[in-house]
Amino acid sequence: MFDISELIRPELLKFKPYTSARHLVSSGEIMLDANENPYDEENLNRYPDPNQIALRESLSNYADAPLDNIFVGSGSDEIIDLLIRLFCEPGRDEVLIIEPTYGMYRVCAELNAVSVSSCLLNDEFDIELSSLRSALNEKTKIIFCCSPNNPTGNLLSVAELLEYTKSEGIITVVDEAYLEFSKSTSVSRLLDEYPNLVVLRTLSKAWGLAGIRLGYSVAAAEIVSYLMRIKLPYNINVLSSDRALEALSDKANMEKKVSEIISERERLIEEFNNLSIFEEVYPSVANFVLLKSRFSSKIKLTLAENGIIIRDRSADPLLENCIRITVGTPEQNGMLLNVLKGMNL
Repeated sequence: MFDISELIRPELLKFKPYTSARHLVSSGEIMLDANENPYDEENLNRYPDPNQIALRESLSNYADAPLDNIFVGSGSDEIIDLLIRLFCEPGRDEVLIIEPTYGMYRVCAELNAVSVSSCLLNDEFDIELSSLRSALNEKTKIIFCCSPNNPTGNLLSVAELLEYTKSEGIITVVDEAYLEFSKSTSVSRLLDEYPNLVVLRTLSKAWGLAGIRLGYSVAAAEIVSYLMRIKLPYNINVLSSDRALEALSDKANMEKKVSEIISERERLIEEFNNLSIFEEVYPSVANFVLLKSRFSSKIKLTLAENGIIIRDRSADPLLENCIRITVGTPEQNGMLLNVLKGMNL
C-alpha cells in the first residue's frame, strides 16, 4: 500500500495551520470576526473564502475530478513551491527534474534549500526510464516532469514512469499547463491507481488568464488536505477568483480560441519548414514551436529589432542553437513570418 503520510515532512504531520472563523463559516448577515472595514467597496472589503469552495467546485467540474482532489494556487508556481515544502526536508531531501523543462521546478527547490538532480530526455525528447532510475537515490522525494513538455512541445510517456515511482514511493508531478492544445486526456484519470501522482493545471495558457495568476492541481485528497493546511490562509484574491469563475462558465469561448491557436500553430510549422534558416522544426502539441538554427542568435536579435520577442533556449540541455516561438494571432504570426522571410543570412 502506498502511504502518503510516510512521505510528508515529520514536522508537518502535526502542523496546526492558521485558522479563522471563515474557515468554518464563510458568510453571514453581519460579519464582525476579521476586523474588516464594514463599508462595502465592490465586495472587496471582505476577505475571500479561504477554502475556495465555489472556485474549486467549478474546477472540479472542468477537470472531472472530485472537489476533495482539487487544490488552487496563485499560479502553478505556488503549488510547486508548496509541494517541495510539504515533502522535502531542506538540506536533506532531493527532487529530480526531467530536462529540458520548465525552470521553476529547479528555482523553487533551490529557494527551499532542496538539492536538485536531473535526468535528460532521450533523442526523441521522451522519458528514458533506465536513465531516470540511475539518477534516483534514497533522498529523492519528488520527480517533476511537464507534458506537453516546455520547451520541446511534445507529450511524454508517463505511464511506465508512474508505475515505477509508485513502487519506489516517490511523488510524481506531471505539469499539464499546455494540455488543452494537445487534444489529449489528462493523466489525472489515473489518480485512483497512482496516489503518488500530482497533476498541475493552469488558467494561464488555454484560458488566456496569465495575468490573474491562478493554477490548480488534481491530487489525492490526502495530499490536498495537507496543501490546504500549509498554504497562506487567503492565497487566492477575490478579483482572481471571480474572473476565473467567469471564464470557467464559458468553456466554449476557451475552446474556440484554442482551436484558432492550433490552426495557427500548424500554419507556422509548415511555413518554418519552408525556411532554410531552420535546420530542425520540432513537432508540437503545445502553443509554441521549438526550432533549431545555427543563426539562432541573429534571428532573436533581428526579431527584437522589429519588436518581436521570442525565447532563446540554447542554454538548456540538448537544445544548443534552439529558440522557442509562441503562437500569436494570425496578424502577429504574419508579421513574424515577414521578418523571418526577409532575413539575409
